[in-house]
Amino acid sequence: MGRLRSIRLSLRFIAPLTITLALLAYGLVPLVDRLTLRWWVTDLDTRSQLIANTMQDQLADLVTQGAGPKINSLFMRAIQDERLYALAYCDETGKVRYETPTYPSSLGCRPPADPSGEARSVVRLRQGSLHVVQRPVFQGTERIGSLILVHDMSFVERRSADTRRYLIGMFVVLGVVISLVTVFIAHLSWRGWVNGVRALLRGEGIVQPFGKTSDDVHPLASDLRALLRDLDMTRRSRDQTATWSPEMLRGVLREHLFGDEVLVVSNREPFIHVRTDKGIELQRPASGLVTALEPVMRACSGTWIAHGSGSADHETVDRHDRVRVPPDKPTYTLRRVWLSPEEEKGYYAGFANEGLWPLCHIAHVRPVFRTADWEQYVRVNRRFADVVCAEARTEDPVILVQDYHFALLPRMIRERLPGATIITFWHIPWPNPESFGICPWREELIAGLLGSTILGFHTRFHCQNFVETVDRFMEARIERESSTISYGGDLTRVEPYPISIQWPPEWADDQLPVALCRAKVLRVEQLADDVLLGVGVDRMDYTKGIVERFLAVERLLEQHPDFVGRFVFVQIAAPSRSALEEYQHFEARVRTLAARINARFGRNGYEPIHLKVEHHAPQIVNEYYRAANVCVVTSLHDGMNLVAKEFIASRDDEQGVLVLSQFTGAARELHDALLVNPYHGEQCAEELYRALTMPADEQRVRMRSMRRLVQEFNVYRWAGAMLLDAARLRQRRRVSQRIVEHQREATPLPE
Repeated sequence: MGRLRSIRLSLRFIAPLTITLALLAYGLVPLVDRLTLRWWVTDLDTRSQLIANTMQDQLADLVTQGAGPKINSLFMRAIQDERLYALAYCDETGKVRYETPTYPSSLGCRPPADPSGEARSVVRLRQGSLHVVQRPVFQGTERIGSLILVHDMSFVERRSADTRRYLIGMFVVLGVVISLVTVFIAHLSWRGWVNGVRALLRGEGIVQPFGKTSDDVHPLASDLRALLRDLDMTRRSRDQTATWSPEMLRGVLREHLFGDEVLVVSNREPFIHVRTDKGIELQRPASGLVTALEPVMRACSGTWIAHGSGSADHETVDRHDRVRVPPDKPTYTLRRVWLSPEEEKGYYAGFANEGLWPLCHIAHVRPVFRTADWEQYVRVNRRFADVVCAEARTEDPVILVQDYHFALLPRMIRERLPGATIITFWHIPWPNPESFGICPWREELIAGLLGSTILGFHTRFHCQNFVETVDRFMEARIERESSTISYGGDLTRVEPYPISIQWPPEWADDQLPVALCRAKVLRVEQLADDVLLGVGVDRMDYTKGIVERFLAVERLLEQHPDFVGRFVFVQIAAPSRSALEEYQHFEARVRTLAARINARFGRNGYEPIHLKVEHHAPQIVNEYYRAANVCVVTSLHDGMNLVAKEFIASRDDEQGVLVLSQFTGAARELHDALLVNPYHGEQCAEELYRALTMPADEQRVRMRSMRRLVQEFNVYRWAGAMLLDAARLRQRRRVSQRIVEHQREATPLPE
């Protein structure tokens, strides 16, 4: 009886499903016929134009000569094409002069026009459906007649009939399969449905007598509804085109993370206190990481944990090593961690920057790995883990771990705060498995990163490299479709989150106009008003392609001597890791190359390269951006490179050209930049010349497009995407815990 009832219930579903499929097929088949006809008409239009263009010159000459037999022979050879049915030539008086025997006399010289007014149409005659096109014939610039091309369209009807039969058959098979599956599922699940309904009627389920919700299950139902609402909000937030702002990011924290605690961990601090002759001064380091994260922390009002490296950092913190920043309008807390010289040398200069940095950038600098450096790296990561756990006020904070200095930190935090949501972002490239396999402690580093809830990279390519590395060296379950890795009982989601910058730019309201910025920079650099100015802004690092950039400038001046005296390139290079021997050699090489080029092309006080190896305040760098005709970014390998986006954000005049290395993450987004291979000096020089001679209109079109992209995909959207993903995972975990707890409470203990 129950089986018969399940079949009856299934038929109630199958009947309307069958009717729906029949109606869908009834409406879809004519639509497919129309689309098929339109496609073939367009194809035949193209074929007709091609044939007419091919015959144009020969036909015009033959008509002028009055060579009728040759024209007929030409036409007969042409209609050997299985689809070309007939040809005719009409003179300007509207009389058919030459035609093939198959040409329908009823067409004459005035084929019916389509709705657009052009002389082309699909007509139905006793011969069947024909496609007719009339094309003019010119002798020089004078029109002497027209060529009429007729194609047989019977093959279209045959193919349309085949398509109709295929669609109808497909819907029939689809209906049968769905019906069988429905009956099968209904048969299997009928007993469970009946038992569930009986339980509900007895008040043993979610619904209690008198329609009241169980107090035990009410939080579970509420969490389920919240999860569904969160999924919907996530999708809508990602699809919206509105510009993300600090207010929107705070809204994400308030609505999706419910005011949860947010901590950021990085090696570099956002503000450094330095002791000078004038007293204690505040500096902002030249760091893409700081550029991206500092505005996010202003919006989040959380705690930033970083290494205190400034000479006056100790003097400006309270007894808990904390200081509120920014100093002019404090919005978040900076917690400084102190390292000994030995720790800093081994962890930072040694393992991180002599080992991991060249290993990941593949910049033709040999990575160096020492056991003593590794031991310091482990010790410092553990020190930061202690500070994170001490600063966390809750058991499930949201922790954003930044960059290659803390590959071990996520696992260390996970072991002590299992409820934490750990978002790790790797700001530099991740190499292929063969390259990363050089590291003696590769398994430990990967295991540390897999303590993260979310692991982010700049590009999908870097994500794929990481997954392949895990697959090569670790025993882990990888779900490539969902981009997740299960290791040690923890699930890590690996996703690309292209980093960006603040929008609107921090200096948008009080920066000088472009003309005044240019006048100021030219005065500081002692340059003429009509000089063409190029600018590069980097740390003094061998991965930034500064040498390759200077060689491109030299090649430009060789190929275009008229630019000597007219073009000046200003390279701002902030000192970086000066204690490392490799960086000392690199700086010496850069200085030597600049001096050689200046000696070769300099004259009467003119030097083509102005090398400024010193720190510049962000406001000053922004003025150089606004003054430049071209900004050159030639990184040999870069995770993203925010200099490119800073230059774009600075140019509210929609002028200036960006020359960008194809080996940066930014090149995957900024398609309107002039992309170059920095290893190819001639190509770089050619693109630099193209940038310096680009018309203002083209500059405006390119810059407007890139500014729109940077505005839409700004740093708040970058952070919001990660936090929304984290919020969804946190909510899913909470719902799962509720379900487990409810099942545990509902299951009676054995007597």
